[in-house]
Amino acid sequence: MLDELTARVVVRHDVADSRQALARHVDLLKQPELVSSKKRGMCLKPVSINEALQAVKDRSLKRHHERKKRRDMQITLTGVFVSDQNEALRFYTEILGFVKKQDVPVGEFKWLTVVSPEDPDGTELLLEPNENPVAQTYQRGIFDQGIPAASFSVTDIHAEHAKLKSLGVAFTMEPTDMGNVTIAIFDDTCGNLIQLMQT
Repeated sequence: MLDELTARVVVRHDVADSRQALARHVDLLKQPELVSSKKRGMCLKPVSINEALQAVKDRSLKRHHERKKRRDMQITLTGVFVSDQNEALRFYTEILGFVKKQDVPVGEFKWLTVVSPEDPDGTELLLEPNENPVAQTYQRGIFDQGIPAASFSVTDIHAEHAKLKSLGVAFTMEPTDMGNVTIAIFDDTCGNLIQLMQT
């Protein structure tokens, strides 16, 4: 049945999907009951064949356009230097609400990353040890000048500020309206100032 469907989609609807690609659409077709499963294979309702073909075509075109919209280059990893990886992991997970993504021993230290729980496959934040004297100088220098090492966006900065304050987080800047953005800055206990931002 799937071979027939593949042939008809290619010939009649100009969608160059392989048999394997079309197989991925089966769940979509099951939802409106255009396709039903039996122990001996797929059974397509004859009265609904055109609807099934159109559904496959629509989904294929949507996936094609989504792929074209994507940029080849994406930010997958960024990081902050931290004075203590264990303390950083505690602060960024228990206080800020991130979740641990990677924890791989690398000699004396670890390849340690956290991500947003709402986007577990999104950008990872590397909690990188500041053992390198250059890193220590850089980290101390921007901290002393009040420059945040990273910026995190929130939907309600006042609610986030109140929650973090109740957890003992020290702010060096209370939520401040800067026109089209409101920002606040806090100490992450590991040598960095972090900016919260609500647009």
